[in-house]
Amino acid sequence: MSKTITYKKLWKLLIDHNMTKTELRDMSGISTASLAKLGKDENITTAVLIKICTALKCDVSDIMEIEEKL
Repeated sequence: MSKTITYKKLWKLLIDHNMTKTELRDMSGISTASLAKLGKDENITTAVLIKICTALKCDVSDIMEIEEKL
């Protein structure tokens, strides 16, 4: 079994804040490419994670988690 990063918590947080992905991108200053990578659960830099956490006033553990991949 391997482990993978998922950003499901981020999407739930956006729903809770009644915020769109575009609003998150504009608010945090991340690129469209980074947002696309998040949507595909791909690797992104810690700088992007920090920008998102700063914009949403949250911790990294609030927007991502590690899952077991079958």
